[in-house]
Amino acid sequence: MPTEPLTFLVTRRVDPARQQDFTRWMLAGETLAGGFDGFLGAGLFAPPPGDNTWQIVFRFADAASLELWMHAPERSDWLASGTHLVQQSDIRCASGLDGWFVSPPPRWKQAVAVWLAFFPVSLLMNAVLGEWLAGLPLLLRVLLSTLLLTPLMVCVIIPWVTRLLANWLQPASPAYPRQHPGLP
Repeated sequence: MPTEPLTFLVTRRVDPARQQDFTRWMLAGETLAGGFDGFLGAGLFAPPPGDNTWQIVFRFADAASLELWMHAPERSDWLASGTHLVQQSDIRCASGLDGWFVSPPPRWKQAVAVWLAFFPVSLLMNAVLGEWLAGLPLLLRVLLSTLLLTPLMVCVIIPWVTRLLANWLQPASPAYPRQHPGLP
């Protein structure tokens, strides 16, 4: 069974006077992570005006790749070199649906993305299987529909639509506008 990519999410509070040093330090960390097998990409999201909390994302192909990165002496050295830049850090790891969004876009954008994924697939399923399903009792019809659609939506369609709409859902930060391959 294939493993699922993991998203390593870090929130760091940075002294506003040190933001340029912080972005250089983060770029060095991204470059370092890029040398590890299974690294899929990274992103740095600047805080809104008046805030000093940055969002950092590292994506790895699987848990083993992430573990190697987390416990690498090079990473420890890099982290130690930036302790004077960071006032506070919070860390979490996400997979599956949690990894779709770095920080949630507005609910209406999420709803549009899910609808854009769901409508054509639902329409196609009804065009192909609609007559056959119509002859079944309601409970069985809904059971079969959801059994067919849910894995397809969760594993294929919604992640694809989310990647397709990534720039609209998560506009690039003006402080760090690069897009990284492999990010959701």
